[in-house]
Amino acid sequence: MSASARTLTCVDTTLQDPLVGQVLDGRYRVEARIAVGGMATVYRTVDTRLDRVLALKVMHPTLAADRTFVERFIREAKSVARLSHPNVVGVYDQGTDGSYVYLAMEYVAGCTLRDVLRERGALQPRAALDILEPVLAALGAAHRAGFVHRDMKPENVLIGDDGRVKVADFGLVRAVDTVTSTTGSVLGTVSYLAPEQLEHGTTDTRVDVYACGVMLYEMLTGGKPHAGESPAQVLYHALHDDVPPPSAAVPGLSYELDALVASATARSPELRPYDAVALLAQTLDARASLSAEQLDAVPPQAIAGGHDNADDRTSVIPRSLSVSRSVGTDPDRLNRTSRFASPPPPPRRDRASAAPRRGMWAVVVAVLLVLGVGGGVWYINSGQFTQVPAVLQQSEANATKRLEGAGLGVEVEEAFSDTVEHGRVISTDPAPGERIRDHDSVTITISKGPQTVKVPDLKGYRLDLAKTKLKDAGLEPGVVTREFSDEVVRGQVISTQPGSGTEISSGAAVRIVVSRGAPVEVPEVAGASAADATAELEEAGLKVKIAPKRVNSEFDKGLVAEQSPEAGKEAGTGDTVTLTLSKGPVMVEVPDVVGDSVDDATRRLKDAGFEVEEDRGILGLFGDEVKSQSVDGGDTAPKGSTITIEIR
Repeated sequence: MSASARTLTCVDTTLQDPLVGQVLDGRYRVEARIAVGGMATVYRTVDTRLDRVLALKVMHPTLAADRTFVERFIREAKSVARLSHPNVVGVYDQGTDGSYVYLAMEYVAGCTLRDVLRERGALQPRAALDILEPVLAALGAAHRAGFVHRDMKPENVLIGDDGRVKVADFGLVRAVDTVTSTTGSVLGTVSYLAPEQLEHGTTDTRVDVYACGVMLYEMLTGGKPHAGESPAQVLYHALHDDVPPPSAAVPGLSYELDALVASATARSPELRPYDAVALLAQTLDARASLSAEQLDAVPPQAIAGGHDNADDRTSVIPRSLSVSRSVGTDPDRLNRTSRFASPPPPPRRDRASAAPRRGMWAVVVAVLLVLGVGGGVWYINSGQFTQVPAVLQQSEANATKRLEGAGLGVEVEEAFSDTVEHGRVISTDPAPGERIRDHDSVTITISKGPQTVKVPDLKGYRLDLAKTKLKDAGLEPGVVTREFSDEVVRGQVISTQPGSGTEISSGAAVRIVVSRGAPVEVPEVAGASAADATAELEEAGLKVKIAPKRVNSEFDKGLVAEQSPEAGKEAGTGDTVTLTLSKGPVMVEVPDVVGDSVDDATRRLKDAGFEVEEDRGILGLFGDEVKSQSVDGGDTAPKGSTITIEIR
């Protein structure tokens, strides 16, 4: 866990800390250690200049020597210092003292959302929204200022003893014990990371929206949406499975909350609210549509009993936050049930009071008419309608049960799907959240799993026809490879992978193996004329191409200098051999080496690009001086040719 995220946990006094009792930078007196993370330790500190309590986040000295870590640590201070919002933990100062690099931050006495969930389990919807809304307000301010938190989780949501909610750990100086992506570029806890963070390492405001959706799910249900025995298993579920609706774990939870979680945690970032401000607007709309009974419903996962509200710091959450909504209103009036006494029996009236009595009845009739008309209008516009519950990705049985519980009929259709598991809901008509008349039917489309087709038999087909046949079968041509074959004509299909008759998913790619014809050994034609070389190659069943570019070589001008493939290589019948013709040899001036020693003459001739051959005869067996050379000095000879020297 990150260090600053735990500034609200109980002070750890079981271990001695060398900084406790010290004064950093001549100003900050360290009084107690609050929490320890992988990269930093947080202390409760007194600012001796301003005489106020702060939280001091000190990087571990072993990491302070790393320039990259220090730069990121300082970046946290600069980023958060630019945010001025009541729901963001403030950063007041940054500095160094010897090997210690620190941030001076706002000290919030209280606890973290993780402490609340651990102590209370699932929360009532009202309490969950009371926490989520200030978190979104803080993130919204950050998003509009150009910042992305990238590591939202319950440990980074601080709840003060006065009920204030604050977001900590902007800037991402992360503990080394947090789980990262395989590339190391994604920092954070896997359960709250958006799929695009896990898969591509990309981050924008919508990754914070996703994390808030997961936190809302956890507050409503008391558990994380994706379970696993290892981070790898959680990562797999996050990439391949949608976050389930909270009502699947908490029966009776309103579909508005299901829809809110589904919107925030959509696996595709394009389907999520753009930023925290947009999600906050959806959250406020969802709250407004819930009744008091729905907001205050106690989930079965709530941990009951064992709390003395006088000492329970977290007990202030729903009370203080809900009261804060009623600024300018007497809380006592809001929190009590008004009682109206029964009207006394009407007194006897004489005939003189008949006229006022008739006037009173006229008022009553008028009121009833207004109420009747208003009720009729309400019934026509809203009363006879209900909203389709969110049942996407649920099993057919659960979806049917939920729709029938909402007073709606159910019609079932089936369709293939490559993304939705067999037996689960692909879509509904009308869509979730849309209005439908009471007792009307909702059509749910259940996944039949991916559609499968058989790979057609393509052996003997030309490549272009084979590709067309695959597409007609609902498959895609895959990688094309070529192999020699004594049986299949060049250019026709030998086989496919998977093989013919295999059932695979519609749209899958099929690898195609195409014949190169029977193998042919390429003959040697270097040094031959172009006409002779062409005739020999065509006789072997090969085609010939003359390269437009010519090269210098040992061969005379117009003869074959190079061939590709080389002689002796295997080629398929009908393959092309490219011939490069010679421009003739490069002519080089021959050095005059007569009179030189054998060693000097040999060196000079080789440096000029010639091969050297010695002719000693009988008289030159013991000599060491060049008597003559086969090509006179000053004349030219082909580069690479052999010069013979006679020795005496």
